[in-house]
Amino acid sequence: MTERMSLSQSSCPVARSVDLIGDRWLLMILRDAFDGIRRYSEFQRSLGVARNILADRLKKLVEAGLLQVQPASDGSAWQEYVLTERANDLFPLMVSLQQFGEQYLFSADETHSDLLEITSGKPLAPLRVRNQQGDVITPEKTRVQKIS
Repeated sequence: MTERMSLSQSSCPVARSVDLIGDRWLLMILRDAFDGIRRYSEFQRSLGVARNILADRLKKLVEAGLLQVQPASDGSAWQEYVLTERANDLFPLMVSLQQFGEQYLFSADETHSDLLEITSGKPLAPLRVRNQQGDVITPEKTRVQKIS
């Protein structure tokens, strides 16, 4: 197996982000954390991932400042993994992935899930990229500008 080349020094912000969170287990752990899972055993039960992989990915998320370890909220001797503000900035990405999956990756008769707003009980509106004035922006209306 070839060693994966690090993109952490790339001048592209997408490449650096993928380098940090581009592993499927990292994204699934974050999904579960956004869904309220906090303990190692709960992540393991939800994901069915090997314990060594789970331990490695949780360590990476803590080192990246996306999760922090704190004593269990129930006062037990266990630890909990809690999302940080940095991780909360990934919430739109997670919602976007979920909405894409709901729209394109399930047939009409398949069981799937919706992400609901707690207050209204209604599904979230589709995410759209908007400019400073609130207008929807499509890819052809953007360009990348390198900053030195």
